[in-house]
Amino acid sequence: MDHPCHKCGNTVEDGKAFCSQCGAPQIRVAMPEPASPAIAGDVTANDATVFSLVPPGLPGSPSVPMLPAGIEWPRALRTCAVAALLCVAVMSLRLMVPLLAVSGAGCLAVILYRYRSPIWKATARSGAQLGAVTGLFSSGVIAIFSLIMFAVLQSGGQLREQVLEGLQQVASRSNDPQMQAFLDVLKKPEDLAAKLTLYTIGTLVISVAAGSIAGALTGAFLSRKNRP
Repeated sequence: MDHPCHKCGNTVEDGKAFCSQCGAPQIRVAMPEPASPAIAGDVTANDATVFSLVPPGLPGSPSVPMLPAGIEWPRALRTCAVAALLCVAVMSLRLMVPLLAVSGAGCLAVILYRYRSPIWKATARSGAQLGAVTGLFSSGVIAIFSLIMFAVLQSGGQLREQVLEGLQQVASRSNDPQMQAFLDVLKKPEDLAAKLTLYTIGTLVISVAAGSIAGALTGAFLSRKNRP
């Protein structure tokens, strides 16, 4: 088939490389058309999406999840229990007066929990909570021993005499008037239940108050120490 020359319009047979009239080449190479502005805009948008630092599907800038800074009570309860057991052991060995022992246990609970949870932000309020729980545990252990003592003394017989004799030996070695007064109360079975109940309630109130105050002071101190 023939086709017109693109330069002079002369008819040129197919297969010929040049026009016989003007000599213009008849082989033309098609050049790619430039991309339209709309397509270029889409490509730019896609590139921006590909190289964006923002994860897909999450609006806004990426954020690091905040670590919990409050009290994790499962761990805190174990810490308070350890401090309470140490408090009861110190009081049983008569190495420290009960009020000072409970206060020390409240401070110890806050320090131990801070050591085990470095991300915890210590405050006076959270320290008071840990100290109060420690005092509650300490008074609970004392209440259990009181109930056991009450059951032994109410049972009578040889076991009661052996317990009283052992307490008498302890009281004679310690020369503590409070210990002797407590022993005199145990020797009198009348109104023993009421006296032990009042003693348990008083111990509970004093232990919780002392532990709470000591824990609050320790938490406030740690809060000021870590303040920039």
